[in-house]
Amino acid sequence: MTSNALGDFLRAHRARLRPGDVGLPSYGRRRVAGLRREEVAVLAGMNTDYYARLEQGREQSPSPQVLDAISGALRMDREAREHLYRLAGTLPDGHRTPPRETVSPMLGQLLSGYTNTPAFVLNPALDLLATNSLADALFSPFETADNLARMTFLAPAGRSFYAQWHRAAEAVVSSLRQATGLEPHYPRLHELVSALTETSEEFATLWHAHTVYGKSHGAKELIHPKVGSLSLAYHSFDVRGAPGQQVVIYHAEPGSPSFQALSLLGSLHATRLRSRMDTSTSTGGPAASSPSSANSTVQSMSSSHRVGS
Repeated sequence: MTSNALGDFLRAHRARLRPGDVGLPSYGRRRVAGLRREEVAVLAGMNTDYYARLEQGREQSPSPQVLDAISGALRMDREAREHLYRLAGTLPDGHRTPPRETVSPMLGQLLSGYTNTPAFVLNPALDLLATNSLADALFSPFETADNLARMTFLAPAGRSFYAQWHRAAEAVVSSLRQATGLEPHYPRLHELVSALTETSEEFATLWHAHTVYGKSHGAKELIHPKVGSLSLAYHSFDVRGAPGQQVVIYHAEPGSPSFQALSLLGSLHATRLRSRMDTSTSTGGPAASSPSSANSTVQSMSSSHRVGS
């Protein structure tokens, strides 16, 4: 993280635009990509020096009207505009409660009820706080399934698990970038971003692009070594009773090859759990789980899996 997040964000958006994108003529040789500061100032109807001070962090309190003008000049979408306002401190979030790190029993029961679809709970840092059995089966190619960002960028399985890895990586970074605006004082998030920036050059490149978009639904193309390709839709929902948590559900079109593949994956996972329980029983060890847990037990993630622990 930098102390001038607002300026970094403005520069990143300015660098993405060309004069033709905003109806300006292109003239002269450009030393850097994107619009010049004076061009943004003209489009926003403000003094060039004032805009330069904003980017440099020397102007700390832009008004909502100024931010409206700049976001329009830089062609920001709704998510980017909201992120800009949060960085500038002009979008009131009220007295935000820190993100909750444990999943309530009621939410755990809800996850257990999704027997035919993978379902899991995330915090703003994309830690997997809880998973149902089919989500465990889906993420089984990962040696440690504890954090979606770490799984995407650092785990060897990530490259083959996501059929369109770069798109998945962009979505992860964008989600984290948006979270820093929503939860600017969340230590877990800062620890994760710092660790990934140091260990993954690809993460660092995407992070410094300052792309922000929030998606509550979409498509996922996955490849599981046991059942092959999976074309899934996903939906995410904020948990109103647990600030910072969201439930994510993956599902396949009923009757589709992906639906059948998920069913097979669930059966294979149940068989493996049953075999583990039988082995444990025959050797006199503690029972691994009951047969019914193959389809309904919520697995809470250990805090020892988290970055910085």
